[in-house]
Amino acid sequence: MAFIIALSSLLLTLLAHCTGSSAQSMLTQPPSVSGALGQRVTISCTGSSSNIGSGNYVYWYQQLPGITPKLIIYGSSNRPSGVPDRFSGSRSGSSGTLTITGLHTEDEADYYCSAWDDSLNAHTVFQSYEEVRQKPAFPTVMGFPCSAS
Repeated sequence: MAFIIALSSLLLTLLAHCTGSSAQSMLTQPPSVSGALGQRVTISCTGSSSNIGSGNYVYWYQQLPGITPKLIIYGSSNRPSGVPDRFSGSRSGSSGTLTITGLHTEDEADYYCSAWDDSLNAHTVFQSYEEVRQKPAFPTVMGFPCSAS
């Protein structure tokens, strides 16, 4: 059984904050990454000079189906108590990385990276979707534009 991680282009900010400068502050991820059970998978989160690139920490959240999001990495590389050590995080330049070493079936979840953005004065959050499949599938990418009212 292989894990296929399909990433969507959904940019959110906490407190539903949406400004014209959000395009500069967007956190982006690659279209897809994959790995088999027991293997290592990395999910990258690329920011800009106003968030990750300015030295702000990266936070990673895991949301299992029907459950509230759970913080799994804080301060770019620290794990809260109770989070398995197969999860690790790092930050370099304008990017953060979540690594899952030794994939388990229970790692099927939504994963969010977040970083404080100096230009927005808010946290910018990016959602990616991970699903377990019997065989590889094409990723689905959907964009949700941010419109000012």
